[in-house]
Amino acid sequence: MRLIRTIKQMQDLTSKLHRQGRIIGFVPTMGALHEGHLSLMRAARKRCDAVVVSLFVNPTQFGPNEDYARYPRDARGDAVLCRREKVDLLFMPTAEAVYPEGHDTQIRVGRIGEVLEGALRPGHFSGVATVVAKLFQMIQPDVAFFGQKDYQQTVVIRQLVRDLNFPVKIVACPTVRENDGLAMSSRNRYLSMEERRAARILFKALQKGKALLQQGERDATTVQEEMTRLIRQEPMAKIDYVSVGHPETLEDVSRIEGPVILLLAVWIGKTRLIDNALVKL
Repeated sequence: MRLIRTIKQMQDLTSKLHRQGRIIGFVPTMGALHEGHLSLMRAARKRCDAVVVSLFVNPTQFGPNEDYARYPRDARGDAVLCRREKVDLLFMPTAEAVYPEGHDTQIRVGRIGEVLEGALRPGHFSGVATVVAKLFQMIQPDVAFFGQKDYQQTVVIRQLVRDLNFPVKIVACPTVRENDGLAMSSRNRYLSMEERRAARILFKALQKGKALLQQGERDATTVQEEMTRLIRQEPMAKIDYVSVGHPETLEDVSRIEGPVILLLAVWIGKTRLIDNALVKL
């Protein structure tokens, strides 16, 4: 595995790989790696000739009162995990390299980035789209791998790729969960033992919604209300949203007649967690 820190070196190496006819798989991360990230690397290894992983905590996707400064960072431990997964190139640029002095361009992805997470975190998806577009230009991947836990983010990236004609195939990989169902997330590190137990309510709520649908419930409001009621039984939980939406547009549905995406954002103490379940009927 080679550790790359400069954009020019990254571009030179991936250009060489392309000249050799090798298919490049890319896994963008913000570090603090866990099994969910590693599953993306394994998926990339199976499908591609060379695997590139980026470690970059992107400042532009954090709001002024969010956790950019304290976001978990473990570059040395992350590098060990990447080497174990036989990553070819580990890209660790600085914020100054990605956003040099005078940088003043942002990408806005439209309505899909302004609902749910976008409504509660203004500017978040503009920051995500901008950094992903920049990383695509730096790395020139053929295939990029994202986790389905960040479902709306994946929808946003697909929109970005379609609208700006990036020659990149987007692959969404299944959410990796702990034994009790909690979706793996770097932010799980913030949780105390008591909060960690309370966080199981997210998965339980998704299971409740899925069970209702499988039992024949077709009124979206009923499903949303039952999921909400269950979460509110947990004293440590505070709901940002519970949504029953269309899998592609994320718009709320009223009568369920096909696949739906159940989306949650819930605070457990001072930690904000998101999760989802795609239900195909």
